[in-house]
Amino acid sequence: MKTNCCSRRKFLGALGATAGAWVAGPAMFLARPAPAGRVAVGMCPEYGPQVVPTLQTMFDQLGGLEGLVRGKTVAIKLNLTGDPLNRLGYLPPGLTHWVHPDVIGATVHLLGQAGARRIRLLESCQSTAEPLEEFMLHANWEPRHFLNAAPKVEFENTNYLGYGKTYSRFLVPGGGLMYKGYDLNHSYEDCDVFVSLAKLKEHVTAGVTLTMKNCFGITPCTIYGEGSPEDEPGRVPVGGRGPFHSGNRLPSRSAPPLVDRSGSKEGGYRVPRVVADLVAARPLHLGILDGIHTMKGGEGPWTPGRKHIKPGLLIAGMNCVNTDAVAMALMGFDPMADRGTPPFETSDSTLRLAEGLGVGTRDLRQIEVVGTPISKGRFDFRSA
Repeated sequence: MKTNCCSRRKFLGALGATAGAWVAGPAMFLARPAPAGRVAVGMCPEYGPQVVPTLQTMFDQLGGLEGLVRGKTVAIKLNLTGDPLNRLGYLPPGLTHWVHPDVIGATVHLLGQAGARRIRLLESCQSTAEPLEEFMLHANWEPRHFLNAAPKVEFENTNYLGYGKTYSRFLVPGGGLMYKGYDLNHSYEDCDVFVSLAKLKEHVTAGVTLTMKNCFGITPCTIYGEGSPEDEPGRVPVGGRGPFHSGNRLPSRSAPPLVDRSGSKEGGYRVPRVVADLVAARPLHLGILDGIHTMKGGEGPWTPGRKHIKPGLLIAGMNCVNTDAVAMALMGFDPMADRGTPPFETSDSTLRLAEGLGVGTRDLRQIEVVGTPISKGRFDFRSA
């Protein structure tokens, strides 16, 4: 098992930097404020040629991509949840619950234009060890379009060991809310810049699924899945991440342990804590949300009350909590909401938990919104 040395150094550095700022309980701080940054919002009524200039303008408003990615390896976690054949009616998944291929292609193109040395497209394909390219082909996508969008583009299915020889370990600063750390595919360590490219959606268990919740899928089912072996990681993924929801079984013993074995078994308690842990342990450098077309009522065609909608929005930010806070406001929700208040009727707020870990602030008063104002871009998901 390879330990993520970079993450360990950051972890130890965080311990030193925050000495004297701890209070009782894991990963809780008194003194360090959660970072606040800039979030760009762009109006884009349809997919097609206008996606590139809209995203280019938004990235310029954030200060440009060149300083972030030039000469570096960029890993992009895509949001391709579920089976490629899942459909809401006869609509292709890019119009409902997957990030659209035009947004992926535009992002890859602009990263390449900004000087990225290598771009790696990543996703944990559901219950399969097949290459990510094959998974895309099942959805009638053409992977060559992404390969041709920038000089050096690669793909990896991160739901198992993939092309690596060992898993990389990411420890949660402060000890974690659900687990002390997470063992992930090497691709999440083998990069200089980590990007979450997600869909603007609600979520039945976690309230919303945005740039942070997209990272729930970086966990390999060979370790955390329903069919993972008890002692060591499996060779191929079997089943989904149900144990994260229900707590009906533990990950393989090779992985970092659970923080509190007596904790709640409720999905609305567990899933937000896993997500907050992950974005604290494997920090994001850029979050992008595709809300041009999406769906309301849940995260996929399998959820009740779902409906295709067209908010016509793109959202981007360098801090995932800031970005998701602005996204929530654009969806008609209060980012300061917590359990019992929409959209968190049955769950804790991932934003509040990540804010408590020092990842970023959800307070809109501290976040600079550039481009389209929230008041102009707001699209109320519940009344759509």
